[in-house]
Amino acid sequence: MAAKAKAQAKAPVATQIDENSIRIVNIVVSTSLEHDIPLEKMAAVLPNTEYNPEQFPGLVIRIKDPKTSALIFSSGKVVCTGARTLEQVDGSMEKIIESLKRINIDLKGFKPKITVQNVVASGSIGMDLNLNKLAMKLDNTEYEPEQFPGLVYKLHEAKATFLLFSNGKIVCTGTKSREQVMVAVNKLVSILHGVM
Repeated sequence: MAAKAKAQAKAPVATQIDENSIRIVNIVVSTSLEHDIPLEKMAAVLPNTEYNPEQFPGLVIRIKDPKTSALIFSSGKVVCTGARTLEQVDGSMEKIIESLKRINIDLKGFKPKITVQNVVASGSIGMDLNLNKLAMKLDNTEYEPEQFPGLVYKLHEAKATFLLFSNGKIVCTGTKSREQVMVAVNKLVSILHGVM
């Protein structure tokens, strides 16, 4: 009897997802260099840039290592995407600051304040999903299999949006840290166990 009670007490733990099965694939951050940036000059001098002010007011700079891209605006605002760790974010910002030296903007010693806007993670929750059933049983879903094979599920209490696939693969977006990703994923799994 005590063994059965112990097994029941442990049951919720079975719904916990191993952190190694979910990986961060993109961190989107914003910051300010607190300096006006002459984008035309930057585009003329640096080879790894795209600037088309008629189409978009920002300059795109592509960084090879770490492999990231950043949007830079003339106000000094920067949005960086493609990093998988905050260390890579820092490395990208250092490369951007370094490249600005080539157009005589020296921000030596300046450490930009980074704000994480979005963390995108993907992985597997290790269970097959009946997406038709989930679309009917869960609120806040979008599922149009003729257009896209995944189900979109907004988990408002975790401030996360999931793409769910029938093979158990997931993409999580909307969170701002790895911890928030794991809280959202574990909440998702316990909801799925409740309706499957």
